[in-house]
Amino acid sequence: MITCFDIGGSFIRHGALQEDGTVAETGRVATPGDDWDAFVAAIAACAADNHSPISISLAGAFDDRSGIADVANIPCLHKRPVLQDLQTALGRRVLIINDANAFALAEAVAGTGRGKAVVFGIILGSGVGGGLVVNGDLIKGFGGVAGEWGHGPVVDPTAGGQLRGLEHYPCGCGQTGCIDAVCSARGMERIHTSLHGTALSSKEITHAWHAKDPAGSATVEAYAILLSRALSVLVNTLGPDVIPVSGGLSGDGALLDLIDRKTRALVLAQYPDPLVIKGRFAENGGLQGAGIAARRTFTEVSA
Repeated sequence: MITCFDIGGSFIRHGALQEDGTVAETGRVATPGDDWDAFVAAIAACAADNHSPISISLAGAFDDRSGIADVANIPCLHKRPVLQDLQTALGRRVLIINDANAFALAEAVAGTGRGKAVVFGIILGSGVGGGLVVNGDLIKGFGGVAGEWGHGPVVDPTAGGQLRGLEHYPCGCGQTGCIDAVCSARGMERIHTSLHGTALSSKEITHAWHAKDPAGSATVEAYAILLSRALSVLVNTLGPDVIPVSGGLSGDGALLDLIDRKTRALVLAQYPDPLVIKGRFAENGGLQGAGIAARRTFTEVSA
């Protein structure tokens, strides 16, 4: 039986792939971020048996050509040939897929994008990520980074209007002005501090916005402007039928509605229905996507 994993900086979630293709979480353990041997032991302990393949959704960039992972929040995996090392340590076949790609694949195959030609799944949480699926196939691109729209110095906070007073925020990737640095939950918090000189969490900011607080409203408006501008370029480039959203901010329906309306107002195509919506698998897209990828990769699992 194939075991699927969703590995993040805090927890390793796991569940068995069922005959109907679904994966239900059966448990979770803390991620041993600094200890490779402990990490391998945790995976082995959670696997269903000692020989079946495992499929992993990983919170970080992964190049399946080199097998090397870029996972800054899990030091024992960072810049390591994780695929080869795990297969050697566990003595079994291993499949690794980026978590945003896993979410996008789950949405395209069985979620909000089922039956649609182009699905661009995005993550809006502590970071900004994405995955692209065309006609049911995950597009990995050169270096395995297709869909990763969160990086690249593209945000210009000097554009005027509601954006005056914002700073050029440094990004964890080493650049400045990335979407990830501005349009993540942490980015929303940075915007609020720049505009108002006070530090609030993203939840506190959105709660203030819902209560029609002027400061919270100004922050969310600036955030939505920056995000929709960046997203509109991707919409015009990719022509997605739907943009399902996962991550901590996906739970705020009013925020997604604001982002959706602003984005559709900027793009060339006329979308009669909402484009940016909460994903069906917003809470467990990693496991579901890992399961779908496993069914397509391991020949002993029927389609």
